[in-house]
Amino acid sequence: MKMIIAIVSNDDANKVQKGLINEKFFSTRLATKGGFLREGNQTFLIGVNDEKVPEVLDIIEKYSKTRNKIVPNTIVNEFGAFSALPMEVSVGGATVFILNVDQFIKI
Repeated sequence: MKMIIAIVSNDDANKVQKGLINEKFFSTRLATKGGFLREGNQTFLIGVNDEKVPEVLDIIEKYSKTRNKIVPNTIVNEFGAFSALPMEVSVGGATVFILNVDQFIKI
């Protein structure tokens, strides 16, 4: 058995959750916040049998899209002044961890 931890953008989380439900995968959804851009994410905890992992990954990949976003990049110049130069970064998509589960108990 595996535990899939999938960190998904807020923009894609509802679609991912609906995709999981439609394919009869149960998950726990947690509101989380990223450290780099400090934007909201949703983290899904999904327990599945080993052979179902590719199906779950396909659903996450199908509904988690990356997009480019312009964000301010604050720097200090040689005079000590701050300047906010825009910078393009890739956001969205999903970060997925797959862990072995030694024991599963549902009470």
